[in-house]
Amino acid sequence: MSDDEHKVEYTTVSIPKPLAEKVKERMKGTGFSSVSSYVTYILRQVLSSIEKDERSKQAFSQEEEEKVKQRLRDLGYID
Repeated sequence: MSDDEHKVEYTTVSIPKPLAEKVKERMKGTGFSSVSSYVTYILRQVLSSIEKDERSKQAFSQEEEEKVKQRLRDLGYID
């Protein structure tokens, strides 16, 4: 694989200056060298957490679904 295949493209995102200042304060002592790298890290963490929550929020577990189906069968609503 060439270096071009691993090249990451970037975009620019604008945030309010007071928020940028808060980010700079929060990143002190973290080892991050730029607001961009710190914000990228935070966004990845937040998105990962949201995705994990979404995966765990199934309407019913397989076992719960089977119990509901059995109850509906017992009541004669489904075959």
